[in-house]
Amino acid sequence: MSSNLSTRTGNIREFKIFQAKNGGIEADASGVTVDIKYYENILSNAVTLSAIITESGESEIEELGNKGILDGLPIRGGEPATIIIEDHDGNKLSFKDDSKLYVNRVRNVIPGTQKDVYSLDFSSRELLANEQCRVVRRYDGKISDNVKKILEDNLSGDVGIKTKKTITVDDSNSYNFIGNDRKPFYVCTWLASKAAPDGKSKGGTAGYLFYETHDGYNFRSIDKLFEQKYKKNYIFNNTADKPKEYDGKIISYDIDRDIDLQNNLLMGTYSNRSLFFDFYAMDYSIRDFNVDSSGPAKGKQGGSKDKAVHGGDDDIDSVADEFRQPISRLMNRVKDVGTLPSGKNIDEQLEQWKENPEQPTFDVEDIMVQSLMRYNQLFSIKINIMIAGDFSLRAGDLIHCEFPELSVDPNTQVNQRSGGIYMIASLCHNITPRETYTSLTLVRDTFGRKSF
Repeated sequence: MSSNLSTRTGNIREFKIFQAKNGGIEADASGVTVDIKYYENILSNAVTLSAIITESGESEIEELGNKGILDGLPIRGGEPATIIIEDHDGNKLSFKDDSKLYVNRVRNVIPGTQKDVYSLDFSSRELLANEQCRVVRRYDGKISDNVKKILEDNLSGDVGIKTKKTITVDDSNSYNFIGNDRKPFYVCTWLASKAAPDGKSKGGTAGYLFYETHDGYNFRSIDKLFEQKYKKNYIFNNTADKPKEYDGKIISYDIDRDIDLQNNLLMGTYSNRSLFFDFYAMDYSIRDFNVDSSGPAKGKQGGSKDKAVHGGDDDIDSVADEFRQPISRLMNRVKDVGTLPSGKNIDEQLEQWKENPEQPTFDVEDIMVQSLMRYNQLFSIKINIMIAGDFSLRAGDLIHCEFPELSVDPNTQVNQRSGGIYMIASLCHNITPRETYTSLTLVRDTFGRKSF
């Protein structure tokens, strides 16, 4: 590990924990915090932060007298905290005002007469509010618009998530649904699997992700995420020097997963068959879906090869024909024909249904199968890397990475297969008194290095 890059220190600019009751005292924990880890994940509805606190027998915090924070404040859960940390380059993560964090859990307490050591887990207010409310209404129209409503508005009476954070959504198709007393974050994640970019539901473009970053909430299309410009570029080499065209060096990396063929076959990543039952017409249809096909063929066959935006340059069909082409998964679904037609009242809904009585509310034949395959493809390749602390990175960002080829030649070239564009699936920013670093889990669906 290259220590000159990994030991660049950051700063804890502010770390204040407040009593849960209004007008209570506050405790400055910046001087007794020895480790902070901050997490984001494209599969997580909330950001989290963990801090390790070490307090000596004589409290450094005047407001608490001779007691530590744990018993002097005291901390019993739900205490708000304002935290500001920055990396070596001055990039800050600020949790204040509407984005402040709350104590969710106290764990790993090692009590003593002269020193207390324990961990505090913090989460966003919205994660806790999610446990206190339910989605009960009917929602019509675009999924993306309704996700914003669920996150911003009252859901029942004066209860709701009611977030004031930025909500970034990609325009999506329409879908009418009823909340059925489910939790808001569950509903938003459920809707992500039913969403496709508006006007592009044919092909391999379905599949959204619902997650939170430091910048706010995101309801994003996987394709739209891969269409972004990469944010930073990094290189792994065996020298202490960093080529000037790169933003930083990869300190260490390991390949968690290249291709898991058996698991991909189990999930129907390459080829699957779905049976759709229509109880209105008392009929059923069969649809085969294969990554080789560029689109629907005669209403029976569909694919994603030419429609989806991939992270690598290779085709997804580079897997051997004998494993890629035969159907490896069978699924069945019931069409929701005649349910929840659009309209403000019964008469409008009845007229809307009469215009096309055989039209299902949700385009299950296209979107469901596409999104399922897209999710499976996204995590086909998984690499873990560590870099010097960079708090400007977010889950869902794209970065460009170069890895060396295995060669006896001292002038080793970059690997054309594993290098290229990757999406940050999860990240951990870690700050200690000695070093600040960022651990990233990178994913993409195909091999091959796109043009730099």
